[in-house]
Amino acid sequence: MKQDQVSVNKDIRADHVRVIGADGEQIGIMAIEEALREARSLDLDLVEVSPGANPPVCKIMDYGKYKYELTKKKQETKRKQKSTQIKEIKVRPKTDDHDLETKVRHIEKFISKNDKVKITLVFRGREVVLREQASQVLEKIVSMTEEFAQVEQLPKFEGRVITMLLGPK
Repeated sequence: MKQDQVSVNKDIRADHVRVIGADGEQIGIMAIEEALREARSLDLDLVEVSPGANPPVCKIMDYGKYKYELTKKKQETKRKQKSTQIKEIKVRPKTDDHDLETKVRHIEKFISKNDKVKITLVFRGREVVLREQASQVLEKIVSMTEEFAQVEQLPKFEGRVITMLLGPK
């Protein structure tokens, strides 16, 4: 510890605090007992705001109201957060055009709610040889959704599954 810090610490005793009034105006440095008396006379609480300061900073306030306002602020920020989910649509290489239109309507509904859509194309049995047909199905979906969605993850082949991710524009 430096010499000048020690002398500063000796000037202000540990039983004194800096007090801020209920209106937010600084009252000054006073003994803890005197600050408590001041808070009680106003029918409020003495709350330590900054314990690390020298001297510690205390504020005269209604602690119950303060805690209530903190929880309200926390709820407000939680409500303002956007939560996105990943919805999944499954298709097959031989999925017909009408069925694709129905699935595209579902994709549009999900994307309008700011959700992302994972399109999973599943191969069964010998369908693995129909890769060209599968890529055409995915291209159709992309072309049908291009006005309200964008491809966030290009089609990726993993075993017997091709996945692609669409997100809102």
